[in-house]
Amino acid sequence: MRAVIQRVKEACVRVDGKVTGAIGKGLVVFAGVEKGDTEEDAEYIATKVVGLRVFEDTEGKMNLDLKAVGGGLLVVSQFTLLGDLRKGRRPSFDGAEGPQRAEALYRELLKRIEDMGISAAEGVFQAHMEVELVNDGPVTLIVDSRKAF
Repeated sequence: MRAVIQRVKEACVRVDGKVTGAIGKGLVVFAGVEKGDTEEDAEYIATKVVGLRVFEDTEGKMNLDLKAVGGGLLVVSQFTLLGDLRKGRRPSFDGAEGPQRAEALYRELLKRIEDMGISAAEGVFQAHMEVELVNDGPVTLIVDSRKAF
């Protein structure tokens, strides 16, 4: 599972013009499920996201996590994170998990985050979404569970 995490001042996601999820200060997580991913991958990403210390403390150091700052979390499924650009100019998505299994693992990611005491706003799986965010910093990080084990 691969995730792009952005620290934001605010963010929202819309589907068909309607807001399906919105947060103030917090993190936006774009999550892509790779073929062969398991619940262990979802757990790894959830643990990293919830424990990520990217908010400034009183000394201006990135030392605080979401809970410490009372931040929000917006999680958006994004299979294009698994796009392979090594050949040609059109991305190949052969490495992305199929929709049924990918949605199950996306839901598992959300469940694991909630089990850690964080309520997550979300997009709509497989929908065309418009995501608005104000990146704070900017701070953008990439986490890949395949590089963890």
